[in-house]
Amino acid sequence: MSLENVAVLGAEDSAGADTSQSAVRLALAAFTRNRLAAVGLVVVVALLLFCFVGPLLYHTDQIHTRLAMETMPPGTGRPLGTDSVGYDELGRLMAGGQTTLEVAFGAAVVAVVLGVLWGAVAGYVGGFVDGLMMRIVDALLAIPAILLLLFLATVFRPSVPMLIIVVGVTAWLVPARLIRAEALSLRSREYVLAAKTMGVRWPTIIFRHIITNSIGTIMVNATFQIADAILVVAALSFLGLGIAPPATNWGAMLSDGLNYTYSGYWWLTYPPGIAIVLTVLAFNVVGDGVRDAFGLDSRHG
Repeated sequence: MSLENVAVLGAEDSAGADTSQSAVRLALAAFTRNRLAAVGLVVVVALLLFCFVGPLLYHTDQIHTRLAMETMPPGTGRPLGTDSVGYDELGRLMAGGQTTLEVAFGAAVVAVVLGVLWGAVAGYVGGFVDGLMMRIVDALLAIPAILLLLFLATVFRPSVPMLIIVVGVTAWLVPARLIRAEALSLRSREYVLAAKTMGVRWPTIIFRHIITNSIGTIMVNATFQIADAILVVAALSFLGLGIAPPATNWGAMLSDGLNYTYSGYWWLTYPPGIAIVLTVLAFNVVGDGVRDAFGLDSRHG
């Protein structure tokens, strides 16, 4: 590669980087002007502080049961009462939120990383490779996600790392299709063609030009992946396929509380139910705000 080509390629990379940074700055400014999205972000931060910082300030025993204090109503020293085995409900809500959010964020990372790499390679390489890779995606999409989740959850012993993997490997198909569509569009751009002409290796082009310029789509899908993962974890726990006690999550708390619906123990169902709805709604609002900030058209591309 001649010195002139190196200089041209460097200029292209610099221009591309400046464009990406400028787009991010403009998107951030547009996001902050979206009041609903800003409120959603505040709610997300507040929930994270509640779940991860709250236990440092509000100490409870979430390991040993106390049957003598079961289903006690809210009162002094027990803002949300106790559950069916004597656990402090407010402390339980914090502990359950930690598990729920850890699985949700972890599964979103797994899904987005797998989907982005798969879709970027398929869209950039094209031809037979693209056709084969996307037929695999189509075949997996034809399998009902809930059946695949139930199968994996029953085969493997539920734990936080295992739930992250199970939920993540069933959710990467949508981001794969989204990023493939982005790659099909970006691979014909001048800076990508220039890089190919100058002999830049295709993995470098994918990471430097395809993925970097798809950051808006990736960020939007990541927020929705977190919201979807929270619902999936809640559903699995509701079906009895969640993490075994004394660990818990919001879905398991809601499932246990429903057994006492007709007993009037509202504090066993309302707090985890509200937490699930509020968290999913907040992440969806944030995702909509990010989508609008980057000027994307729809959630599913």
